Amino acid sequence: MPGGAPRNAKARVYGPADHPIRRTQLSPGALQVTTRLHEGGFQAFVVGGAVRDLLLGFEPKDFDIATNAHPEQVKPLFRRAFLIGRRFRLVHVHAGSETVEVSTFRAAQTGNDATDEHGRLLSDNVYGTQAEDAARRDFTINALYFDPAAEEVWDYVGGVADIRARRLRLIGAPTTRFREDPVRMLRAVRLAAKLDIAIDPKTAAPIGKLAPLMANVPPARLFDEMQKLLLSGHAVETLKSLRSHGLSHGLLPLLDVILEQPLGQRFIELALANTDQRVREDRPVSPGFMFATLLWHEALATWTAARNRGERPIPALFDAMDQVLERQAKQIAIPRRFEATIKEIWSLQPRFEQRAGQRPFRLLEHPRYRAAWDFLDLRCKSGELEGEQGELAQWWDRFANAGHAQREAMLKPDEAPKTKRRSRGRGRKQREAGEASEAAGVVPGDGVDDPPP
Repeated sequence: MPGGAPRNAKARVYGPADHPIRRTQLSPGALQVTTRLHEGGFQAFVVGGAVRDLLLGFEPKDFDIATNAHPEQVKPLFRRAFLIGRRFRLVHVHAGSETVEVSTFRAAQTGNDATDEHGRLLSDNVYGTQAEDAARRDFTINALYFDPAAEEVWDYVGGVADIRARRLRLIGAPTTRFREDPVRMLRAVRLAAKLDIAIDPKTAAPIGKLAPLMANVPPARLFDEMQKLLLSGHAVETLKSLRSHGLSHGLLPLLDVILEQPLGQRFIELALANTDQRVREDRPVSPGFMFATLLWHEALATWTAARNRGERPIPALFDAMDQVLERQAKQIAIPRRFEATIKEIWSLQPRFEQRAGQRPFRLLEHPRYRAAWDFLDLRCKSGELEGEQGELAQWWDRFANAGHAQREAMLKPDEAPKTKRRSRGRGRKQREAGEASEAAGVVPGDGVDDPPP
């Protein structure tokens, strides 16, 4: 591989006096797996992000192991071990409540069938030496190996020097490596923002030109990478970097247009900052909520256009939701469990305007009330809702925390017009919209047909 380590290259070995990592910093599962592999006569190293994070002073979330043992040799050494993967064969070892991923040293894939017409790798199961394994990894700082037995860091590609320089550098020719796996462009931006390091100029140079290759990435894989990016705890900085490198357009439809609108930009910045804070405080976060915020202004624009054409608000809202998510699915395969959360959050927004009778009490009991209120709060703080509507989140916060008598006093006069008896011959689409509204908690007669101001 151009710029990588040859098959029999020698590693630069950093002893305990040259780095801060100690075996006591590893998880019990990682220590157990490496010890068992050593006892079986194999090499075993902690590799990748865990070594990188420990050198930078961060606490790793997990510990991956690299070994010269093949998967079929690893599995018999452990009572609970499972072979997984096809494009990249691995072993998952269950050690107590921990799952440790064990990979075999790989060599670069060769042959005419190794890549597609764009240069993307189709398989990666050629086993090789540790030097070859280091050369085929993505960034130098991810190609470091820690030997727990000797407490040594093995470096074939200059990763330790790059960590000390706080530099993110691809191994090999950047254009070739990005063509092999276009997701590396997203990963470069995410890691640089997360670790607060700079992308090497030679690594960054081809990103803008190669950005269209993201269209060749399977939607499910792109969703996984976007989820990591948005829930990294550094989404604000990452999104700015995505745009500066020409990677935002096409990942989320119309995202560039949304961010150029004052209200849309403020809304998304608040949502990302809120999520970043929750991640850094180790509080739970919801991918469904995150994608609901990113796609809201596209749904809102579609919904507003339909209402301006004279369509009834609630059926128009459900049509807008379907249209936006269908367009989105062509780029990122959002799992259905998240789609349900997105639709519920969006469909509950009109109900916050209904503050009379029993409707507010019923809304408080809805399972998605809290997520929907958080979403409403972002809409108010961003300036999307103004005047009396801009106080909706505060009103609902007071209402939710008030006693029963106080709640009764806070209710608005019920000025909703009496609903007319519906014709028995209404159209199928109208019936479906009504059924969907009820499923989301929109109660007939709540007055939600009145469009929001």
